[in-house]
Amino acid sequence: MSKMQIILTVNGAEHELLTSPNRTLAQALREDLELTGTKQGCEVGDCGSCTVLLDGEPVNSCLVLAVQASGQAVTTIEGVADGNKLHPVQDAMVERGAVQCGFCTPGMVLSAVSLLDKAPDPSESDIRQALSGNLCRCTGYQKIVEAVADAAKKGRD
Repeated sequence: MSKMQIILTVNGAEHELLTSPNRTLAQALREDLELTGTKQGCEVGDCGSCTVLLDGEPVNSCLVLAVQASGQAVTTIEGVADGNKLHPVQDAMVERGAVQCGFCTPGMVLSAVSLLDKAPDPSESDIRQALSGNLCRCTGYQKIVEAVADAAKKGRD
């Protein structure tokens, strides 16, 4: 299979890659760009651990081809914090004890960030809907939902 040259804009930086047309965005992020915060779980779009933002919208990067992301802005968990200052969602998840094994955390954070960018005052139902594509086997979700609500409240204050 012939390779294609693409430009991915990830966390504000442009990266030129030579990639196969069937390579997923998750593979390109993890293997080519060494951004391993994006987790590969089920690899069929069910678990949400590979969630990244594509032009601000949460997507399962295991279902998006790297070539499809060319020309769009990709945000990974590595691009959410401001240097050493965590994003309010990240802070709230730590404060609420909403992080356990951490495997689902990057996808949960990115889904929550996208929600709060669009709806700074979400209801609990809005939060649960926004997180519904992300599976967690450790926390039972309540602390995650509370953390997102806390981050929303801090963002409004």
